[in-house]
Amino acid sequence: MTDTTALPESAAPAEPVTARLLAEAAGRIDAPDVVLAVSRNGARTVHTGGGAAPGPVPRERLAHELGSASKPYAGLLLARLVAQGRVRYEDRAADLLAPGFPVHPTVRRITLRHLLTHTSGLPGLPADFYPQAVPRWSTDPYGGYPADRVVRAFLRARPRHRPGTRWHYSNFAVSVLGHTLAAATGTPWEVLLHQQVLAPLRLDATRVRPGPEGTEAVGHRRDGTPVPALDTGGFTAAGAVRATPLDMLTFLEAHTAGAGLGDPESTGPGLAGPELTDPTLAAALAEVRRPVLRRGLRHTHTHTLTWFHHPSPYGPVLFHAGATLGQQAFLGFRPDTGLAVAATATRRVHRADTFVATAYGLLTETP
Repeated sequence: MTDTTALPESAAPAEPVTARLLAEAAGRIDAPDVVLAVSRNGARTVHTGGGAAPGPVPRERLAHELGSASKPYAGLLLARLVAQGRVRYEDRAADLLAPGFPVHPTVRRITLRHLLTHTSGLPGLPADFYPQAVPRWSTDPYGGYPADRVVRAFLRARPRHRPGTRWHYSNFAVSVLGHTLAAATGTPWEVLLHQQVLAPLRLDATRVRPGPEGTEAVGHRRDGTPVPALDTGGFTAAGAVRATPLDMLTFLEAHTAGAGLGDPESTGPGLAGPELTDPTLAAALAEVRRPVLRRGLRHTHTHTLTWFHHPSPYGPVLFHAGATLGQQAFLGFRPDTGLAVAATATRRVHRADTFVATAYGLLTETP
């Protein structure tokens, strides 16, 4: 059962071409629940569908697990704290997290920038994570590894590569970043994220813990059986964000050029208002869009502080995908054209999955 609508927040009616593209794209995704949402300079079109019957709450108003697509939220938080002068990108994480604690010289060199850009030299997850995770890999791999254990693993780490020399995707590193910012500001991560990112952008349906019953999307295994809500343990900054697809669009719209940031005349949904006149927020949004490193063969892969950055026929695209035990999410936008794409699906990823490719195609192939 499917539905394509122009939402009340939209600045213009749904475009028939966009609605058709979303319906066709949703048909290529096998999941109990699918939401594909597009914003063009604030005008929104949302398609919902999937193999399951819709529930009492519209799918686009249920909070979905973002998994690794949580990292752009962590990146924007760091950028804003830097813009406020509360921390610097080149601050050393160990000095902020545990001043005076003896650590390996390589760990001592790891900065906040290294942690966020996956250039710290840390592995994807701590070595001692796996023994406790493997027995419950399909049900709760992270919940038994709390925040203090993540911090201890960082302080005793022995990175194989000097920070800043290699790119290696690391949930461990971004989680350490979260704990470091909490220590540096004396504020719990969840509170810090709300104060600096969620509240200013009016992301009222975004959180890092499960909400009341009936407000959360339910994930599923490949065989269609439901899975419990994800517990990220001490890896909150790397993958704990939950958001409705509508809030995901609002987050993306704040990043797009011409979104009316701080402009009381803006027609972009949810983006006008005095809260967004703070220059540190505008500076942070600009900073996370800026390419900062290249990697891979002939340095063909470009990254900003927190987004993957690819070329397209319509200008650069910035995006991030994520997956949890039973859900998937995709966030992407084109700064030059004001196009944003948010997508969710409630089935665990598998090798032949078309979800990410389909969402990416909407972002890169849509005029």
